[in-house]
Amino acid sequence: MSDRKSEPPSLSSASAGVFATTHWSVVLAAASGKDSANAAAALEQLCLAYWYPLYAYVRRRGYSAEDAQDGTQSFFARILEGNVLPRASSQRGRFRSFLLTALQNFLADEHDRATARKRGGGHQAVSLDALEGEARYALEPIDVVTPDILFERRWATTVLEEAWRLLETEYEAEGKLALFRELRRFNSAQESAPGYDEIGRKLGLPENTVKSLVHRMRRRYRTLLRTEIARTVEGPGEVDEEIRYLLRVLGS
Repeated sequence: MSDRKSEPPSLSSASAGVFATTHWSVVLAAASGKDSANAAAALEQLCLAYWYPLYAYVRRRGYSAEDAQDGTQSFFARILEGNVLPRASSQRGRFRSFLLTALQNFLADEHDRATARKRGGGHQAVSLDALEGEARYALEPIDVVTPDILFERRWATTVLEEAWRLLETEYEAEGKLALFRELRRFNSAQESAPGYDEIGRKLGLPENTVKSLVHRMRRRYRTLLRTEIARTVEGPGEVDEEIRYLLRVLGS
């Protein structure tokens, strides 16, 4: 009888259906007058995933933590009111470009800033974790990086983190969260990779099995990364270009 612990996770595609309704292309389609039934949900899901790069941008612009939270929350409240859809178009490019431009316009509008209701007022708003946002911002390097560059860097890292979060969710659904955490160590920026033999002893698996599991994890991660990037661009033809761009940002 085979040892079930040595079997790689099947990584069910239960989350695949979500992506069909959470793409930036869905929002663009609604803006062009096509079916908009899923556009609001798509926009909200994208905002939930990518709020921190905007928060970091506002903080680097010199806003206090409280004002940055209020400003970011009010911005998302306005986005989710639906007024953004008529202004969204393929000419405005990728979701990150559109979102940053919209935020810059929002911050520049003195009247709206003065009259905006705190934390979105009575409008539906994206639930932001203010403590998490400020804790993350406290770790940002104190250098001369401009708000725009900081935004691009945090966008890139958020894309990578979202792909890892999706992968962790898949392992957890298979009841293999402990396995994920051990294999994740081979792809961690915070610690050096352990030896295959070390993890094998810990998990009770042959060294070659650990190597195979790590390879499968990386392959699945690459698939999920492409899927995540596809959510933020207009079409699949832009995925490779966006990957190259994000790698340049992270390498700068």
